[in-house]
Amino acid sequence: MTDKSIKHELVGTITSDKMNKTVVVTVERLEKHPVFQKYIRRRTKFKAHDEKNACRQGDKVLIRECRPLSKDKCWRVVNILERQE
Repeated sequence: MTDKSIKHELVGTITSDKMNKTVVVTVERLEKHPVFQKYIRRRTKFKAHDEKNACRQGDKVLIRECRPLSKDKCWRVVNILERQE
């Protein structure tokens, strides 16, 4: 297996679907504070490519890293894990 074949995958929630074929995905992670040893919730926003415009706000999705598709977009929506009702 080469380094090129390893792609990062993240699970996040869609916060915006207003753009055409693009969604904003918020990924949350827990990080331990170095001094106080308390867990802190950190959020990161990624723009991901959604070819079919199938995702809606609040959906839980799996995104995978890919080649740069635009200035900000280098992630792709792999599949929708959970639908928002």
